[in-house]
Order: sequence, then structure tokens, then C-alpha cells
Amino acid sequence: MGKPAALRLDAIDLKILAVLQRDGRITKVRLAKAVNLSPSPCWERLKRLEGAGLIRGYQAKLDLARVAPVTEVLVEVTLQRHRQEDFAAFEQAMRQTPEVLDCWATGGGLDYLLRVVAPDVDGYQRLIDRLLEAEIGIDRYFTYIVTRSVKSQAPLPVERLLGES
Repeated sequence: MGKPAALRLDAIDLKILAVLQRDGRITKVRLAKAVNLSPSPCWERLKRLEGAGLIRGYQAKLDLARVAPVTEVLVEVTLQRHRQEDFAAFEQAMRQTPEVLDCWATGGGLDYLLRVVAPDVDGYQRLIDRLLEAEIGIDRYFTYIVTRSVKSQAPLPVERLLGES
């Protein structure tokens, strides 16, 4: 089974997506006004975009440092073996580890890049020790402590990606 056919997007669809990325709590009336449509057609387009899976959800962006002490870590991971079942076991473990915020499979010199949060460096090391003890195939890992966030969770440049700037 291949990928589903891409939904054809026009300039108004792109504007809807861009506005929602900036303000997921915008009212339907304000969204319609922002994209220069009346509410009913705007609502239909929004439902079509959601139904097609282009909008995966709505959520609040938290300032975690204001909630609790946090250390953010980027981790390069290389697996011992490269069989499908090894990748599947590692990926399942990452999905089940709440401290792993992001896990990307990569090409090149490493297998995965992780974004991890922990209360401090010691908490991060305890997490890594647990993952190593779990025997999920980790051969090597390299740790990079984030010292300062310069840009984080920026909206996707939808219009530029589709050449509609």
C-alpha cells in the first residue's frame, strides 16, 4: 500500500494552514476573516484539511523551564545491528519513553537522532543507563547538552515549501 495521493492545496488552503500554525485557538470567524473567506466555506476547507490528515492536532506550547527544572539533550544513536527487527525494537522503546520528545531515523553516519528532556544531567544519565540495560540494540551514543534555545518549534513555512511565496 503506497502513500495516499497528495491533497491539492490552493493559496487559501495554505493561508489557513499558516494562520492555524500561529494561532491554533483562533475562532472560526477570525480564521475566515484572516484568509478572506466567509465562515461557511472556510469551515468546509478546514474540515477537508483535517479529514485529509494535514492537521494532526491542536496543542498548547509550554515553557517547560517555567514548569520544572529541565535539561534538554540531543543524542546521536547508532545500533549494534541493522536488521528490520532491530530498528522496530528500538523505535518501539523510544515511543514508550516519555522523556524522548523526538526520535528521527537518519541516513548517514548515525541511525537515530533524539531530543530528550530530563530534570538535570544526572537524570539524563539515569535515563541512558536504563535504555542501555533494556538491551534495545544501542551500540554507541553521543550526547549534546543544549545550552540555549535559539529557535524552537517554528511553524512550517508551508507557502515557501510549495513555492507560493
